[in-house]
Amino acid sequence: MTTVVTDLANALLEQHVKHELAQFKGAKLHKFLEREVAALYAYTDRVTLNRLSSPDQILGVIRRLVVEMELDGGIPEIAGDMATEVLNAPVQSQTPLREILSRDQVAEFVEEALELKHHRKRMISGIMSHPVYQELVANVVYQGLVSYLYEDNLITKSVPGVGSMMKLGKKMANKAVPGLDESFERRIKAWLSDSLPGLINRSEAFLNRALTDEELRDTVMAAWIGVEDLSIQELNEGLGDIQLQEFVVLGYEFWLSFRETPYFEACCEAVVNRLFEQYGDRPVSELLRDVGVSETMVMAEVEALVIPFVDVLREEGYLEKAVRRRLSSFYRSAAVKKILEPEA
Repeated sequence: MTTVVTDLANALLEQHVKHELAQFKGAKLHKFLEREVAALYAYTDRVTLNRLSSPDQILGVIRRLVVEMELDGGIPEIAGDMATEVLNAPVQSQTPLREILSRDQVAEFVEEALELKHHRKRMISGIMSHPVYQELVANVVYQGLVSYLYEDNLITKSVPGVGSMMKLGKKMANKAVPGLDESFERRIKAWLSDSLPGLINRSEAFLNRALTDEELRDTVMAAWIGVEDLSIQELNEGLGDIQLQEFVVLGYEFWLSFRETPYFEACCEAVVNRLFEQYGDRPVSELLRDVGVSETMVMAEVEALVIPFVDVLREEGYLEKAVRRRLSSFYRSAAVKKILEPEA
């Protein structure tokens, strides 16, 4: 370019940069963003989800950002610190549980849970058949039987001194025949072992009859009434900062392993594939509408987040540099030289 053409191109560049920067400020920026959001929303009425993306593309994003992305070890530390701050915040002692979850909401959860009768019976059956529960029942019955035989039966209660004589007789018999007490204990426990399945079955049948919807509803709501006025801090008593941070670390480690499981991948595939089956050939506006995203909502977030962010970029000089990088190559191009030379 000749000097005259170069000077003219530079002058045009400066004016163009000023013009563009003026569009990124105040009312002009707001109007620009409002116009562009409206224009984009107009396209959502005729552009389908399948034109914008595909299930494989979305699953690829999930794999890269959720499954494969390396997470720095500082994440659980930061999360633990944030959780500690939340736990120790004054709001914990100022907020009763009922302000977070109302009694009506609890009642609704209970009503839904009561509909799961099959799951309730299965849970009772699982508890009854668990070895720990069976051992508990056996020990309770054994201790109750021994206590009754030596202390609480009708004879020892009605005849003074009989209880003491029975205990003395037990001691004397053990001295005379060592191991008699152990033999007695084995016989009772053997009887319990034979009788336990029947006891468990009868207990399970009793619970299924006794735990009616009304009984469970009254029990749960009575328990809720007993805690709904407690503050969150009172409910968290016993959970210290160290324990909380350890739980955060455990949760983080669980997530790292869980995200790599075939189960997690299969769940993601099911959700994404279902989304595209339902909305793939429909306008994007229908999906946005169904999830509650409107043009007004988007514009509100643009005003709250995008405009202040752009203001900072402009004040820091980034926008001017970006505009210059974008326009400079054009004003120094042969096409501009060809246009400007006749004017020189």
